[in-house]
Amino acid sequence: MHAMPTRPPTQFELRVYRATTKIPRGRVTTYGLLARHIRCRSAQAIGQALSRNPFAPEVPCHRVIASDMTLGGFAGRSGGKTVARKNELLAAEGVEFRTGRLLDPERRLYRF
Repeated sequence: MHAMPTRPPTQFELRVYRATTKIPRGRVTTYGLLARHIRCRSAQAIGQALSRNPFAPEVPCHRVIASDMTLGGFAGRSGGKTVARKNELLAAEGVEFRTGRLLDPERRLYRF
């Protein structure tokens, strides 16, 4: 799914990937919650690291969404077929979006 990087992952990226593996199937977290969990001040940095994830699907980056409970990006893209694929992966795990927003965030949002 993701393009293979031309360089090995950085230590920061590896921290992001390790934390992402903790998100259970059928749940999602936000870029901001993931950033706070690893003590990073930038949700955007989390998104950049996940856009370069060479370990998908073992590192389930599709389980990270925007703080407004929308899908956010996927594989370095912000729309189109790529983000539609993220929606499909989440739907297969029972995570649903309606009118672009996460249904049942109280149950589906993982807060570490």
